[in-house]
Amino acid sequence: MTPDAVTMDKIVSLCKRRGFIFQSSEIYGGLASTYDYGHYGVLLKSNVKSEWWRSNVQQRDDMVALDAAILMHPRTWEASGHLEGFTDPLVQCLGECKRRWRADHLREAQPEGELKCPVCGGELSEPRNFNLMFETHMGPVQDEGSRIYLRPETAQGIFVNFKNVMQFARKKPPFGIAQVGKSFRNEITPGNFIFRTREFEQMEIEFFVAPATAGEWHGRWMEDRMRWYTDLGLRADHLQLREHGPEELSHYSSATSDIEYLFPMGWSELEGIANRGDFDLSQHAEYSREKMDFVDPGTGERYVPHVIEPSAGADRGTLAFMVDAYDEEQVEGRERVVLRFHPRLAPVKVAVLPLVNKDGQPELAREVYEDLRARMSAEFDTGGSIGKRYRRQDEIGTPWGVTVDHQTMEDRTVTLRDRDTLDQTRIAIGEVGDELQRRLAAPWRSPKLD
Repeated sequence: MTPDAVTMDKIVSLCKRRGFIFQSSEIYGGLASTYDYGHYGVLLKSNVKSEWWRSNVQQRDDMVALDAAILMHPRTWEASGHLEGFTDPLVQCLGECKRRWRADHLREAQPEGELKCPVCGGELSEPRNFNLMFETHMGPVQDEGSRIYLRPETAQGIFVNFKNVMQFARKKPPFGIAQVGKSFRNEITPGNFIFRTREFEQMEIEFFVAPATAGEWHGRWMEDRMRWYTDLGLRADHLQLREHGPEELSHYSSATSDIEYLFPMGWSELEGIANRGDFDLSQHAEYSREKMDFVDPGTGERYVPHVIEPSAGADRGTLAFMVDAYDEEQVEGRERVVLRFHPRLAPVKVAVLPLVNKDGQPELAREVYEDLRARMSAEFDTGGSIGKRYRRQDEIGTPWGVTVDHQTMEDRTVTLRDRDTLDQTRIAIGEVGDELQRRLAAPWRSPKLD
């Protein structure tokens, strides 16, 4: 195995070749930094989100779910500070290319002297603040009173529903609200495939706690979220927890740490875990004139809960799992490309493959497939030689293959092939489903760790 074989170019190529992710509006030349998920990409990202829901809602008693609207009252963004402060410093090349850049990113790359355009070397304009929110209008007339915004984060939908959720869910701190949904940011310099895009999906939690316990809960959430990634197969030596320095902290945060992953372009943020204090609830209480405090029925203590926010990107998570799973190796003198996903994340769990397209094999294989797909994500594959079909399934990360062959017609056994070890064993047709479900539930370790 060659753990360092992965590059972003190889990931992009595989995604297009195998139908994971495409450039959006490609027939019209594409739209910058927008992507469409194909069949396997949809299944993979859906599995990432399902594992997030399972870990953070299904397996906890202190969490409830929410799906807030993308469009929100404009006052929401006044209270949150996004209208005034959600900006990046923008500079434009005055030379040949006329491209726009974030001044702070250029300063990191050019720490000394006068900033220059990194493409053509031209002079740059003076920085000006650029608001990252997408603006639109509600109703038939486009005027000042109809202006609204596409949400730049899912968090505010949770905060404005805090009272509703606390009442109907009969919860009291410590408890959390979890949400998965689309957000939109008019990034100046998006890039690195689906790592930074203008339309993206967040998996976000706002966890409400008593003020005195916020530091403890912040630490617990950092541990929980790191463990979630390693439990699903990400290599621990490709993950790190980086604490924000004083100059990085948002004005409302007393502590923030990022879970970073070693992508091909270097260490980059996968998830942020912030101690937001009581800023958000206090702001919305002020602007809406609705109380956002909590009264402890046992002690009578009244307080505005503090908030711990683990905020992850579904698209970034999907990319990280793909990068970590990518592997190349030589098998019988030929290169094999394989995505070694944790079986629970794999878009397809099992492929059913008749060896030949005659002698009753396709019909019996179809019966096996119908039984398996009632239990898990399965695929029926008859196209090409058996070797080509194995390679195709390896590239989409399918953990197991079931081959129906001549012996199957005699004794109703099939060959069960393992993606990672390439071991092939004979098993009775009636036992295949139970065996695969046993393997899905069993602990899994990435072969790249060996």
